[in-house]
Amino acid sequence: MVESTAPNPSPLKEITQPFIDLVRAPRALWALNLSYLLEGFVYFGTLTYLAMYFNQLVGLDDVRAGWMVGVLTSGITFSMLFFGSRVDRWGLRATLVVAISLMFCGRLILALAPGLHLAGGRLGSPLNLLAMVGILFIVSGFGMYQPAIYAGTRQVTTAATSSMAFAMLYAANNLGGWLPSFMSPIRRAFGMQGAIGFYAFATLLGFLLLITLLTRRTLEKATAKAKASLEPAADAAVPANPTSTDPAGTSMAARITSWLKAHPLANAKFSFFIFCLIPVQTLFAYNWLVVPQYVARAYAGSRVGENFEVASNLNALLIFILCPVVAALSTRVKVYSMMIYGTAVMASSTFLLAPGPSVTGLFAYILVLSVGEAMWQPRFLQYAAEIAPEGRTGAYMGVAQFPWFLTKMLVPLYSGACLTRWCPEPGKGTQQTGLMWLIFGGIAVVSTFFLVAAKGWLGRDFKTRS
Repeated sequence: MVESTAPNPSPLKEITQPFIDLVRAPRALWALNLSYLLEGFVYFGTLTYLAMYFNQLVGLDDVRAGWMVGVLTSGITFSMLFFGSRVDRWGLRATLVVAISLMFCGRLILALAPGLHLAGGRLGSPLNLLAMVGILFIVSGFGMYQPAIYAGTRQVTTAATSSMAFAMLYAANNLGGWLPSFMSPIRRAFGMQGAIGFYAFATLLGFLLLITLLTRRTLEKATAKAKASLEPAADAAVPANPTSTDPAGTSMAARITSWLKAHPLANAKFSFFIFCLIPVQTLFAYNWLVVPQYVARAYAGSRVGENFEVASNLNALLIFILCPVVAALSTRVKVYSMMIYGTAVMASSTFLLAPGPSVTGLFAYILVLSVGEAMWQPRFLQYAAEIAPEGRTGAYMGVAQFPWFLTKMLVPLYSGACLTRWCPEPGKGTQQTGLMWLIFGGIAVVSTFFLVAAKGWLGRDFKTRS
């Protein structure tokens, strides 16, 4: 392989050029970013209140209210397996219109249901069943929405803007996830039901902004520009799965066999890659299953413990700041290398809490965790979008979420028991939080070991820079 003799660009230009390229990106890309920011605000804001909603307004106890939250979070990921490919069939704009419409209907049902004076208090009560219908609408809509957003980003970006665009998209969603920190005045003024209604209104606002900014002409223009800039071998880094032409008269068994061969999970490298990340993804689930209770209990009596929301939401703000910066600094680093470095840094953050609770250790943990996440998570989503054969981005994006669904199902099975054993409420047992985080770190670092071990087999297909 002959190395290029072209002079290397200055370090300052390498950092600033991706931002310049992104500013010059088409309006369609900015429309997708704005939509994802608003959806991050609505989704994470609703998730913050959802357990209290089912507890206070529907009348469920704490355990069953938590189950309902699990139905939403795991249901969204599960729905992507079925609805992620809609964008490949319906097109980007139509899919987003349908998806946001469904989510608006679901949130509106949640907002109006408590005011209908239906009986509650049980999982099978009329009020809870109506709320379940609302969740079903949200789950169905989000199952189309997120794969469509990432497929759309791939569709309208060029080689110069792709890496930064994926990083900015992830950062925008995290910025939206931090904004609910300022919702307390609305909740105090209008109650829990009013806060949910506000999020439904914000969903409608996002819908109107999307159809205004992402017109058919805008999308066609951006897509044409992106296609014109593609290099012939841009999509040749990873061999695509063959697809069946499904000729007339093919037997059902042959069709099923053909479908299985063309399924994203039939790609052994793709499957290994997404499943080996489950251990490090457990750290994401701890953010709402462990961290709030840990901070409130381990730091009880201090300002940090009394204002545990600050520590719980700080990661989202840091990700918004760090993602574009890390992307700009790592433009010459291979994607696979970034995956190894990022998962290692993220897993190592837990060991900062192993000595026991301290304010310095807590915020150092959040900072290091966020740096590691900014290094690898956008790269994972970028890889899932770019490895897909032409016309199947949505399907690959949907399947890439399946391990995350498994993580959401697995972590609740042991997180509560870990809190009870090693981080009980003050006065109800001896706290050994350092051991708990040591175990969590040991689990998370397994992903890094998998990636390092598979570098010779899997890493050769990561030809693109991060």
